Amino acid sequence: MDIDVRGPRFGAAVTTVVLAVVLITGSAWLLAWQTLAFALGAAGGVGRSPYGVLFRRVVRPRLGPPTAFEAPEPPRFAQAVGLVFAGLGLVGYALGLQWLGLAATGAALAAAFLNAAFGYCLGCEMYLLVRRLTVRAG
Repeated sequence: MDIDVRGPRFGAAVTTVVLAVVLITGSAWLLAWQTLAFALGAAGGVGRSPYGVLFRRVVRPRLGPPTAFEAPEPPRFAQAVGLVFAGLGLVGYALGLQWLGLAATGAALAAAFLNAAFGYCLGCEMYLLVRRLTVRAG
């Protein structure tokens, strides 16, 4: 079942703010929260992430009906990619490797910002590329 494109974009906007605060404060706890949010989105789809639930229950009822939909698999893959980068950032902060924490969190922030500001989902594009390559190879 396709999903409202505004949901993942809303989640990306919240993620952008959370990750920016992580970079400003160096808060491993806040990055742990974002890592959990990515994990839930990767495991259950973006609608089951905390930001997806917030969108569905609070934001979407205040908007008009959706006019554009997308398949749920690319955003779910994007959540998994975010999980990898947030996890690396968390490991960096936990081990005192500030450079790793900053670099991985910054990469996740850049991807979230692209989606939030321009509707360009880098993880979704990666999903489509991987699909194309595996179909050709198989």
